[in-house]
Amino acid sequence: MGIIAWIVLGLVVGLIADKVMGSPHGIIVTTVIGIAGALLGGWIADKLFHVDNIRGFFNISTWLTALAGAVVLLAVVQLVTNRGRIGSSGRRGLRR
Repeated sequence: MGIIAWIVLGLVVGLIADKVMGSPHGIIVTTVIGIAGALLGGWIADKLFHVDNIRGFFNISTWLTALAGAVVLLAVVQLVTNRGRIGSSGRRGLRR
């Protein structure tokens, strides 16, 4: 795939992953998350299942692998950034 295809794939997959995880980001961050998720998903699929899933832009396995990778990446980011927070207010300590 060309660079334009990676950007479009990253944008679309990033938008879907943001909606699935409920964590809206800006257009640039969403695109980067989508591209990184596609690479992560492809790497995991190759290592675990010995399958080369990133075959082409119009292949459904490419999109599903990219989406799975982006959702996993967002889950990890949310775990790291929300660590130590209690509740939605972000305050630490005991509630009375």
